[in-house]
Amino acid sequence: MDGRSWRIMRAFAVVVGSLLMFGTSAKSVSAEDGLTIIASVQNQTVVNGVSQKQPVAGVSITVTSASGAVVGTGVTDATGLISFPVATRDDYVVTLDVASLPNGFAMIDEVKAVANIKKDDFTTSVKRTTFFTGSSNTSSQTLTDRMIQRAADGLRLGLVIAMCAVGLSLIFGTTGLTNFAHGEMVTFGGLMAFLLNVTMGIPLLIAAPIVVAMGGLFGLALNVFIFGKLRKRGVGLISQLVVSVGLSIVLRNMYLYQFGGRTRPLNDYSAQTVMRLGPTSITPRDLTTAILSLLVLIAVALFIQKSRTGKAIRAVSDNPALASSTGIDTQRIIRIVWFTGGALAALGGIFRGLDEQVGFEMGSRLVFLMFAAITLGGLGSAFGALVGGIMVGIFVEMASLVVPAELKNVPALLILIIVLVVRPQGILGRKQRVG
Repeated sequence: MDGRSWRIMRAFAVVVGSLLMFGTSAKSVSAEDGLTIIASVQNQTVVNGVSQKQPVAGVSITVTSASGAVVGTGVTDATGLISFPVATRDDYVVTLDVASLPNGFAMIDEVKAVANIKKDDFTTSVKRTTFFTGSSNTSSQTLTDRMIQRAADGLRLGLVIAMCAVGLSLIFGTTGLTNFAHGEMVTFGGLMAFLLNVTMGIPLLIAAPIVVAMGGLFGLALNVFIFGKLRKRGVGLISQLVVSVGLSIVLRNMYLYQFGGRTRPLNDYSAQTVMRLGPTSITPRDLTTAILSLLVLIAVALFIQKSRTGKAIRAVSDNPALASSTGIDTQRIIRIVWFTGGALAALGGIFRGLDEQVGFEMGSRLVFLMFAAITLGGLGSAFGALVGGIMVGIFVEMASLVVPAELKNVPALLILIIVLVVRPQGILGRKQRVG
């Protein structure tokens, strides 16, 4: 084994070791002493489409155990908060007494006057739950306002999908592999961010670059130890696709075993105040991640278009044999592509975790949207992944206006089928003669 392979193997061992230790460390974040449930009551009002919240004092809150025994009861203070020390991690029920609300106050949804806290929710020593009175965000919005808001949310989602899909598209372009495990590379980024930020207490601004580097090494390791060896042995692309499906299942169940089935938030930037930008509302966190996603995509596009390595990547994507005959080290280019794809997927996992919390299947829920994006934009084209990702993201969010939120991904997958039938090469793809 040469020095380069040994260094990659050692780095891969560090990454896998961190993941294997993750379950133990994540499940023992804090000692049993000092466990606290904090309940908050906030009155929400919508002014010019912007949500504003004020604390509600004097509201009676009761915490009971799963067996129905009362753990504690009390009223919220001037900040709308009340704390309940609990003895152990267990299942608890937090109930707001609707009759104790001040005159003129009512729950947005009376069903949500009861909050269930599961044992696994205690990722830290403090578990918070919030009850809302007042008006909902959408109650005063017109259909036009909702469409504009959904389009803005779709653009933000599309940028994240595009960033994750660029690596998937480049891997397909340079190797021909349809990698169904790419979603688990996204999940890897989210879980490693949780490990560093929540379990180890490292600020996200410091943890994020570390996670991106770990994601790159993870992608590189998948190539060196699995798919690179399959290519050397002459294993066909269909067989490699099947291997990627099996790898996806193995990794997803590994994540489930170590992390658990519940979604959990990152520590940093979880509490945000909505601000108004023209006709849309957005939090500073979501605006920042959208801008960073756009900047990263622009940087990747310039890298592929202008740099020497980027031109080599395009050459290998167009014709690997011809690129190799001109002196380009195709295996080095493939390693760069896998590292870049893993790094971009990990960054997408961080941004997705900030938006919708971290879970063991966060990437697998995105993988078909990524395939829809690169199919719509053009297989093997980084620019096509960008265009397709934005279009898919907007279409998914706009679809939630007419279909239940649980089914909003279905129209995007319908687009995937239509594009494959009508224009298989995608928007930016080129027709190729087969046979």
